[in-house]
Amino acid sequence: MTIEGWTQTMGAGPLLLIAAAAILVLLFLIIRLKMHALVALILISLATAFATGIPANQVVPVLINGFGTTLGTVALLVGLGAMLGRIVETSGGAKVLADYLIGVFGEKRAPFALGLASLIFGFPIFFDAGLVVMLPVVFAVAHRLGGGVLRYGLPAAGAFSVMHIFLPPHPGPVSAAAFFDANIGLVLIAGLITAIPTWYVTAYLYGLWTGKKLVLPVPEILGHASAEAESHPPRFRTIIGLLLLPLVLIFLNTGLNTLASSGVLSDAVKKEQWFQLLRTVGETPVALLIAVLVAMYVLGARRGTHAGALEKLLESSLGPVCSVILITGAGGMFGGVLRTSGIGAALASVLGNLGIPLILAGFLISAILRIAQGSATVALTTTAGLIAPAVATAGLTGMQVAALVIAVAAGSVVVSHVNDSGFWLVGRFFGMDVKTTLKTWTVMETLIGVMGFAVAAVIFMVAGIGAKGHAGFGGGAAGGNTGRPAVVVPHGVHSMRATRQPKDTP
Repeated sequence: MTIEGWTQTMGAGPLLLIAAAAILVLLFLIIRLKMHALVALILISLATAFATGIPANQVVPVLINGFGTTLGTVALLVGLGAMLGRIVETSGGAKVLADYLIGVFGEKRAPFALGLASLIFGFPIFFDAGLVVMLPVVFAVAHRLGGGVLRYGLPAAGAFSVMHIFLPPHPGPVSAAAFFDANIGLVLIAGLITAIPTWYVTAYLYGLWTGKKLVLPVPEILGHASAEAESHPPRFRTIIGLLLLPLVLIFLNTGLNTLASSGVLSDAVKKEQWFQLLRTVGETPVALLIAVLVAMYVLGARRGTHAGALEKLLESSLGPVCSVILITGAGGMFGGVLRTSGIGAALASVLGNLGIPLILAGFLISAILRIAQGSATVALTTTAGLIAPAVATAGLTGMQVAALVIAVAAGSVVVSHVNDSGFWLVGRFFGMDVKTTLKTWTVMETLIGVMGFAVAAVIFMVAGIGAKGHAGFGGGAAGGNTGRPAVVVPHGVHSMRATRQPKDTP
């Protein structure tokens, strides 16, 4: 949110100190004083808004804007997803899927099976939507096999995360590719090369290790199937069809948007009524609504459940997720205050003068912006816009530019913490307190970002071998030029200027 007529006069230093102090106080209130997360987030958001100099008459509008914007994307998704999950779980459908996966892969490979399914599902749909749809299966497998929710939940959540971070048609890599004028096909290849091994090491293996050390009970948020339902479960293909329905619809929307933005479809086609209708049907809330309606009929009315019982079932699914929705919205409020305070722009103007290797600069700037203000999208797009002029003049190969996209995306995911709405979403769904979420989810997201950058750097170096002037890591540090491109933005992000460092003369 921008405030008309107000300009932040504080520098990056004071703003960073305020943000750091706010985060530390928030953690103290929640972890040590046991204050409810919703109350603590509102209190700290209010205090941070005043401390950063936001005009008093704009403080409440800024808070409401951050809260409302987050709820706009989360509330319908979580609410409808909880309804779908409750119907699938209580009908015995989740158990059918769990039994099938265990039968195919075996009990020991159940976490791998869940992660693999999530990788496939995560290709076309966003992280939060995919996770909500997959939760009943994860919980059912965890109930059946034991060992705690993290052993099965982290590989699945990590799979959705890596696909969302690294692969088109997700918005992060697509927007970075647009800034850098990168080839989407090459970005997809680089993303796959990065995502698969990164998931295996940082989500699957880490999930097994963490799940063994920390055995958490399976949350009751989606309820349980009755003995009668489990004795007469729906068919496997019925449940698969129900779970695939919203994914296919969302993928339809994503595919049409990608075709439209890439220029494949003409302007005339994009204005056609059928085109707009298909896009609307594939929007996440609409797709989930359609899936809930179909589930109500297929798993409810057609199996003899009367309307009153079905209405009570759906009603019972909303109570447990109200806390998830409100706390996630409050997390978005805190992040919104930090963004409105101007911390991103102030940081970008300082970070633009790093004078370090281009690919490393992209990762670090994105990571620091992510940690400071919480939004991965803001971190990624700000970083991409900042270094885009340097990328344009660096003479990189197509695959090097694609690797640079992946590196910036990797930075935008590290250290997911209390100013990130996703932190609260995952923590509450998995039944974790803040301390546990920091020890598990935050660590996993950081590992994903760091390993993703490492793989991207290798791709960058390999792609540069044989390209004149670009062999190696892709840039010299300030004060030690090597003739390779480094990012230099003398006037900060607002001027969007960049120059190449001159080569050393022999």
